[in-house]
Amino acid sequence: MNGAPLGKVSVEHIATDLPPDAAQARELDYGWQPGNRIELLENGEEYFPKVFEALRQARQEILLETFILFEDKVGVELQDILIEAAQRGVKVLVSLDGFGCGELSPGFLGQLAAAGVTVQMFDPASKTLGIRTNWFRRLHRKIVVVDATVAFIGGINFSADHLEDFGPEAKQDYAVQIIGPAVADLHHFALAQSGRQARTRRGWRRRGHRLGLWATAEGDGLVRLIYRDNLQHRSDIEDAYLQALSKAQQRIVIANAYFFPGYRLLREIRNAARRGVHVQLILQGQPDVMMAKLAARMLYDYLLKDGVVIHEYCQRPLHGKVALVDDEWSTVGSSNLDPLSLALNLEANVLIRDRKFNQQLFQRLETLSRNHCKTMPENRTPRGWLWRVTVGFLVFHVLRHFPAWIGGLPAHKPRLKPFVQPAKSEEP
Repeated sequence: MNGAPLGKVSVEHIATDLPPDAAQARELDYGWQPGNRIELLENGEEYFPKVFEALRQARQEILLETFILFEDKVGVELQDILIEAAQRGVKVLVSLDGFGCGELSPGFLGQLAAAGVTVQMFDPASKTLGIRTNWFRRLHRKIVVVDATVAFIGGINFSADHLEDFGPEAKQDYAVQIIGPAVADLHHFALAQSGRQARTRRGWRRRGHRLGLWATAEGDGLVRLIYRDNLQHRSDIEDAYLQALSKAQQRIVIANAYFFPGYRLLREIRNAARRGVHVQLILQGQPDVMMAKLAARMLYDYLLKDGVVIHEYCQRPLHGKVALVDDEWSTVGSSNLDPLSLALNLEANVLIRDRKFNQQLFQRLETLSRNHCKTMPENRTPRGWLWRVTVGFLVFHVLRHFPAWIGGLPAHKPRLKPFVQPAKSEEP
């Protein structure tokens, strides 16, 4: 498929949200990679300086995909950095979601394209009667790979609402920086999803080692990239959670912004608490989407009666998507535990086996739960109990089947499309 030129760079192929065939899909099954250094980054205060410095140091290539990019102070700084990188000869490929980035102006995107940045939009759509129609199957991943030597992945978008000075609506969120062999997988995945990957993963890795692209961190961390798409990898992230929860022996901590998982996940969480595992959930208490909080509360009775401890974070909106099990397993990424993330959106997480990282994440979450959360009582006010249970049952089962209903509706297949700068109108 041929695309229109974007500044100095022409798009030769634009990928769909899925690998083009089963053989390539198998190439995108990533295994555990040892020897990585993983750094936890909390909120924009830690994340943006690390990412921006890596981008400024780029010499060959920048791959960036995000759900949200706003034209605020963070977005403008990112734009400046990407333009400067492209002008010094770095290949810059930016993939944006058509819903999350639907308000970006043609001028903002045009400046990137004019500088030589390749800009791609996933499922762009104009508004109908002032309403966006591209609600589902979003590109929800947040991945940055620089020179195939350092990678970032997590839940943080490029917007000022991830900074504390944004005010009461500033988001609480997490990401990681990775240096080491796992960067090769993130690099391969980002290229493959953008339509730029023609080589097999094995061949690409051999070439990368020959050129000295992959960083050798010699750290202690095992890292595995997992993701969900709408064909071969529909349940990979959910399955990874299920496997880890079923093996938990001591503790489980899940901090998730939009918590409304299916019955299998709920059952594993409940069963872990029943067998004596200390299970803590950190959920939204000050929501940015009220429906998310109401939906999560429909599940509280089911979980609390079996010993699950539920904290609601009340300082500001929780946007994190992290979890840990026992003293070694952790996950950080873009996937919420709700129907959109688990059954519709394009998501990516990393699984991490690293005791030091696990302990650091646990300490951050423990500080959060102790100092800024309220704990839900096990025996809540009985008034309206029957009504709450009935409504909860109905809402749960409606939302549980919601992705299947949406997936069955006739719809176009979302694709990445090149940004084409509008032609200037000629003066009369």
